[in-house]
Amino acid sequence: MAKKTQAKTAEQRTIALNKKAKHDYFIEQRFEAGLVLQGWEVKSIRAGRVQLKDSYVIIKDGEAWLLGAHLSALSSASTHVQADPQRTRKLLLHYKELDKLIGGIERKGYTIVPLAMYWKHNRVKLEIALAKGKKQYDVRATKKEQDWRREKERLFKRKIT
Repeated sequence: MAKKTQAKTAEQRTIALNKKAKHDYFIEQRFEAGLVLQGWEVKSIRAGRVQLKDSYVIIKDGEAWLLGAHLSALSSASTHVQADPQRTRKLLLHYKELDKLIGGIERKGYTIVPLAMYWKHNRVKLEIALAKGKKQYDVRATKKEQDWRREKERLFKRKIT
């Protein structure tokens, strides 16, 4: 029998991305958190029915919670379970990571945003980050810098070919 390849590309493991977070926030520090999920939620995640666009993380009673993430229920899900697509989901973090997050929120004025949801060893993981909000002029400066990088790449490509 042929061996199964262990190395999967990042695109295959990634479930959902929050592209808006990188646009609206300066990302300072990243953390990996596990999620407490129900069975129907795992099935809908496998089907790719997840949105992280308007989601955020709060700290309540020393625990991290994911709010606003939308997991659409499948039509083939169990009939005896009431599916709540925007249910509050608990995040699993180590105490040291929670302390860093709490310190960043309370003392430094950061916020916690989810960046990506992905598979890791058959478990769903959520990448969260301590982030600071961008002002309007920061967003414009970032856009201008991206446009310049893109134009620079085009110029180098034309000179080479």
